[in-house]
Amino acid sequence: MRLSRSIRWQLVLAVLVLACAPGWSSNPLARKAPPTITVALDATDAPRKILHARLVIPAGPGALTLYYPKWLPGEHGPTGPIVNLAGLKLSAGGREIPWRRDLDDMYTFHCQVPKGATSVEVALDFLLPDATSGFSSGASASSELAVINWNQVVLYPAGWPAAELTYVASLQLPPGWKFGTALPVAKEESYAIEFQPASLVTLIDSPVIAGAHFREIALSPGQEPQHFLDLVADADADLAITPQQEADYRQLVAETGALFGARHYRDYHFLYTLSQYTAHFGLEHHESSDDRTFERVFLDSDEFKVSAGLLPHEFTHSWNGKFRRPAGLATPDYQQPMKGELLWVYEGLTQYLGNLLTARSGLYTPEEYRDHLASLAAYLDHEPGRTWRNLQDTADAAQVLYGSPAAWESWRRSTDFYDESVLIWLDVDTTIRRESHGQKSLDDFCHLFHGAPSTGPEVKPYSFDDVAAGLNRVVPYDWKSFLRERLESHGPGAPLGGIGASGWRLVYTDQMSPLQGAAERVRHFTDVQYSLGFWLNREGVLGDVIPGMPGAQAGLAPGMKVVAVNSRQYSPAVLHEAIRAAKGSGQPIELLAVNDGYYKTFRLDYHEGEKYPHLVRDESKPDLLSDIIKPHAERVAGGAQQ
Repeated sequence: MRLSRSIRWQLVLAVLVLACAPGWSSNPLARKAPPTITVALDATDAPRKILHARLVIPAGPGALTLYYPKWLPGEHGPTGPIVNLAGLKLSAGGREIPWRRDLDDMYTFHCQVPKGATSVEVALDFLLPDATSGFSSGASASSELAVINWNQVVLYPAGWPAAELTYVASLQLPPGWKFGTALPVAKEESYAIEFQPASLVTLIDSPVIAGAHFREIALSPGQEPQHFLDLVADADADLAITPQQEADYRQLVAETGALFGARHYRDYHFLYTLSQYTAHFGLEHHESSDDRTFERVFLDSDEFKVSAGLLPHEFTHSWNGKFRRPAGLATPDYQQPMKGELLWVYEGLTQYLGNLLTARSGLYTPEEYRDHLASLAAYLDHEPGRTWRNLQDTADAAQVLYGSPAAWESWRRSTDFYDESVLIWLDVDTTIRRESHGQKSLDDFCHLFHGAPSTGPEVKPYSFDDVAAGLNRVVPYDWKSFLRERLESHGPGAPLGGIGASGWRLVYTDQMSPLQGAAERVRHFTDVQYSLGFWLNREGVLGDVIPGMPGAQAGLAPGMKVVAVNSRQYSPAVLHEAIRAAKGSGQPIELLAVNDGYYKTFRLDYHEGEKYPHLVRDESKPDLLSDIIKPHAERVAGGAQQ
């Protein structure tokens, strides 16, 4: 194989870096074996928001460098919660070892191992946060449950790729607690669990949920690999999943089999935490997913619909993101920076496929799927930030955009590689169908790119060229130009070509869809983006104001609090009534708002009534969208099982 000059230099530099690493030698026979490290985690104080860990790391005399995981897979940034690391002590042979943090990298610690020592003992605590925001660095415990992420309680020695380090982990739970995890168990006795030896990669990729109120449901009984829905909540009543909900999750397993044609895990666990005291998000892992949402998600139909896409999205990541992974995100350890340039595939394709699987499994009706698609198309179509920041830059800058505030989001842009990529991948899907005269679809790409043969957990990195080549194997086309044009364009307006090609059109009516109504009730906001150009939280505080829309033209800005509408005390109902009354009246809508202690009246010259997005059929074109979202696997039968 002929290598370019740049690649040859990269290989030379890689060898030089490894040659300076402890334990590495150019002679394979002289290279030290990577160590086996033990970690004992005491989680009995989890209700008090503190974890206690003890590690034993084999090490001989001399300099030792230890890392705390910094760049976390799936979080796409240097989000390791080192601020909550406390009580760090190192010792050898019963004598304490001084350590010092690296001044260039706060996640790195240096020490000198004394003569005669064969290992270093590490004691540390992790202070579980209480802020219900962020990913795994957000709130992860209540008085009744805990989500345990191993990256929070481990250090690892420099000199070896994470996949070569072996960890033997154990966990002590509070009395009465049960647990769920994809990490294989070696032994369990009296709330103490010993796990089978695993690489550091597998350990960090295998969170544990545990609690006093726990339920496990087998979703594919009698089949291999097995799939489990592990539920933990703050009360037993919240675990009352309905037979229909369970049946739809069984169907989700079947639909992924039909979509990808292979599986790349030993078993799979949906780790589903239902609590108002934890952060709400989803985080993918190869053999499980850390899913967290509302405590009454199975009891309240609106909450269930708002959360319907969570598990399908994270499950899709087992194929797209964990098995197939962009080369820039497939780093050898947790200190190397990750490059997000292909997040429009990693997250964007997952968002597209996750939404399809939500519909195909029955978690969305076809109408709900279309309403969801209309909502994301509409907000992107009203996003002026597209005129200066292209979609590629939102992926490149992901690590700084995650956690960006809602204020001026439409002008700044956020992690739009999720939702705007849905429109791009729908365009890809409809283009494949058109160019193949209906004989091929994006499903064929998923079979080819993510599918057979079935394997255990492994990573197959890819590049932009690999994606384009995979699409070309499905149907010949200039996919490189097709994708680059959509990634690097600047609007105005969202790329709606896929919606049009699928036989539907984006329109606005004065009727809110049931799905949007559910979202407003559950998330406690009022959305008048497509009429007045802003949304408000439950207290009437403006979250974002879209430049160029009536609210911004009148002088409103994020952070202002609306206290009155047309001289009446603000409420969502009063605001909606004012918008309807202004239609054709010629009278402005007057909003009294407070801005940092000062009150001012803003007059909005708007008379077009309420506007909410919907998709309607374009009868001049075939209805490809209905075919795209229809079930692709036979309906799975089966009732609830404990």
